[in-house]
Amino acid sequence: TDEGWAKYNRHYWLRDWRGYAEFFFGELAPEPHSTKVQEDCVGWAMDIGVTTMLLHDDGPFASTSREDTEAMLAQVRCPVLAIHGRDDRCQPYSRGERLAELTGGDLLLLDGAGHLVHAREPVVVNHAIRDFVDRFRPRPPAYPSAAPAAGAPGRRTWTRPLNRPRRALFISSPIGLGHARRDLAIADELRKLRPGLEVHWLAQHPVTELLVRNGELIHPASAFLASESGHIESEAAEHDLHAFQAVRNMDEIMVSNFMVFADLVEQEQFDLWAGDEAWDVDYFLHENPELKRAPYAWLTDFVGWLPMPDGGPREAALTADYNAEMIDQIARFPRLRDRAVFVGNPGDVVPDGFGDGLPLIRDWVAQNYEFSGYVSGFEPIGPGERDALRAELGFGPDEQVCLVAVGGSGVGGDLLRRVAAAYPAARQLVPGLRMILITGPRIDPESLPAADGLEVRGYVHGLYRHLAACDLAVVQGGLTTTMELTATQRPFIYVPLRHHFEQNFHVRHRLARYGAGRCLEYGDLAPDVLAAAIAEEIGRPVAYRPVETGGAARAAASLAELL
Repeated sequence: TDEGWAKYNRHYWLRDWRGYAEFFFGELAPEPHSTKVQEDCVGWAMDIGVTTMLLHDDGPFASTSREDTEAMLAQVRCPVLAIHGRDDRCQPYSRGERLAELTGGDLLLLDGAGHLVHAREPVVVNHAIRDFVDRFRPRPPAYPSAAPAAGAPGRRTWTRPLNRPRRALFISSPIGLGHARRDLAIADELRKLRPGLEVHWLAQHPVTELLVRNGELIHPASAFLASESGHIESEAAEHDLHAFQAVRNMDEIMVSNFMVFADLVEQEQFDLWAGDEAWDVDYFLHENPELKRAPYAWLTDFVGWLPMPDGGPREAALTADYNAEMIDQIARFPRLRDRAVFVGNPGDVVPDGFGDGLPLIRDWVAQNYEFSGYVSGFEPIGPGERDALRAELGFGPDEQVCLVAVGGSGVGGDLLRRVAAAYPAARQLVPGLRMILITGPRIDPESLPAADGLEVRGYVHGLYRHLAACDLAVVQGGLTTTMELTATQRPFIYVPLRHHFEQNFHVRHRLARYGAGRCLEYGDLAPDVLAAAIAEEIGRPVAYRPVETGGAARAAASLAELL
């Protein structure tokens, strides 16, 4: 037979090395929803190959007898911590027990965990190692700037709870700037409801760019966060970002950033944690619910990982597995999220299902979220104010201005170049056309071509004002920018990133409800095609469904109840 562990032989390896690796690492990571750990390990096995494995297996064994091994372990004098999963199918946990016994060490057994506990339960393992080491060496201060001078006596201050100011910690996803814009609006409303509230931000670039310009308080722990935007940009190709896989591949960054958060909230007291698509915080809190120390609010504008059609059955199975894990977490710990706020309305939720055997997304969201309505972060200008705004921004009264913006990440450079290439043809169709390319905070304006009548600008603070004043916008398919244009009733062309499920399904569904925008596929953006679309759309009267106001106030009122 070659079933089960009978695969552990050279003959099977030579016949089906991948099949063996998939079996082996399925046994090493037997916990539910372990697809990413298993895939990583199988990938590394494929990099090694069967030939190297055979060389290893044919080499001389260096291990001693059990008796000799135990005699050596009995001589160990340094502190020892043994960590072992009770469901380890590779090495029985009795070996971990025996190792701790022989060395006089500590033993941590993890119920429900398999062999790869450091990969599958990284927060538990990280904390176990830290706490173990702390017994033998004092932990350095979390933030070196707060450390006393060498040799100086320590000094601490404790404040009675009723004397402490109210403090909220906001964690906004740095993948774009839209989360931070709406969170700023919600924080402003929250401060009105709770005067004296201190709002601290655990944030990274490009979010910090926006926060600093608004005079917000960025917590020093932010310096220790690994760059999520940098990772997303590294995963992108030409106007192509497989968003689901990019998030899957961000697992190490998410662990690292959650540990920063966990250290911070262990050392400092906050009255509220608010995570706007802070995937690391939400996931690992549900995996480690005992770490919750404050009321916790979760905000998002989409729910449900959806497969792209060309991903086939494999991607459909993976997205369903991720959705199933989230559903299981919420069902097991329904009160871990003290608030779950969907930034939108019930109809904005896509009608799709979470996957085979799983509920419809819209039904499940209705049961597990409250709806704030959309949060734009600004009051739309009135019809009579637009002329004054155009004059303030330097737009001529008869000038036709096309604004091209690609959000806060560096993924949009290819779209900017594609639109710039269409500018000469567009100007022939729209005489005197003025086009302004907005690169955002992570794209160098110097990297784009220059042309007469074509302007290139970097980060623009208050971009929504420029969008409200333009005659046409060409943008990516991100929700924030497209909804700002919808709210200000401006014609726009949007080009979703290829393989970006949120832009292609969730955002597109919402824009269709508002009757807003014209969608073009990136592959169709030949200069003449794009130029014709610009000529057709610029200055065209639109009548989108009005975007409600007051979403920030509604979300803040809900969060205020937790304070």
